[in-house]
Amino acid sequence: LVLLDANWDGAKRYLKENMGKEVVVGGIAGRLTHFLIEPFIPHEGEFYVAISSSSDGDNIFFSPEGGVSVEENWDKVVQLHVNVLEGIDSIDIKSKLQKSLAGQIDAVEKFIRALYKFYAETGFAYLEINPFAIHNGAVVPLDMVAKLDDADEYWQRKRWNGLIFPEPFGRSLSKEELFIKELDSKTGASLKLTILNPDGRVWTMVAGGGASVIYADTICDLGFAKEMANYGEYSGDPNTEETYYYTKTILDLMTRKKDPRGKMLLIGGAIANFTDVAKTFKGVTMALEEYQKKLQDTGVKIYVRRGGPNYEQGLKLMRSLGNRLGVPIEVYGPETHMTRIVPLALEGASQ
Repeated sequence: LVLLDANWDGAKRYLKENMGKEVVVGGIAGRLTHFLIEPFIPHEGEFYVAISSSSDGDNIFFSPEGGVSVEENWDKVVQLHVNVLEGIDSIDIKSKLQKSLAGQIDAVEKFIRALYKFYAETGFAYLEINPFAIHNGAVVPLDMVAKLDDADEYWQRKRWNGLIFPEPFGRSLSKEELFIKELDSKTGASLKLTILNPDGRVWTMVAGGGASVIYADTICDLGFAKEMANYGEYSGDPNTEETYYYTKTILDLMTRKKDPRGKMLLIGGAIANFTDVAKTFKGVTMALEEYQKKLQDTGVKIYVRRGGPNYEQGLKLMRSLGNRLGVPIEVYGPETHMTRIVPLALEGASQ
């Protein structure tokens, strides 16, 4: 949604009419909550610059033909490769730029050099300014898109100053997702939860980010994508209390609504490197015992596969729990393939 050629009063009327309004973008419905108001900058030429990262370094793309026609004139784009260990200072940018820039070449060269240093120091994964103009001798960005690398969040905590990554358009976090997100922010471990289908029958509690992807893919490959209730992971050696609250949150969601066909809980993961399996499983068993009656009433079957430090003790906790919980629990160790519990849980389960 764009309002052009408006004065301040017109902009305020537009905001009043559209703030909080529900719209559909790309088939996704969401409410408008944020607006950008920018002054019009008189200009003649429009330029393009973008920076992206790859495995062998960073790449800078520049064109004197920016704006909507940049792709049509891609033959005019100049590409500069930057070795991340050497930086940009050793690169002669001016010699690479088109001579047609004439008197603007100094301003453009200075801007590209400063922009790259900002990109490299601030944790960007991609940055595009299209177009930018030169007004009264100064560079003015007219439109921009950028991607930050959230894996760099720890190192950028001072520069980002508490930056909050927004949720995708049309999606707001549930109370449970917010709780896990807050729990995650207070620990050195990793605790993630996304609710996909609260009425789904297949729930997962997977240790490890990589393992969570593999489990999700396996569930989908077996035809149960629509029954997949959640996606997430716990890793980085969370303590017993953190694992308890993580498990409790999932069990609370899982047992709110019954399904005559029953539900499955997959507690899986690879062979841990340093996560204490016994310690984390103690938190899991505490939550399972607390939800014993609800698990029985909901018809939940539990499948466990884990390995790593103290895994024997952890699996023993699970097996002994199964004997007194009154809920079917199948427990497997590292001798069993990581995703074997997925077909075991889904075989015979009607879709």
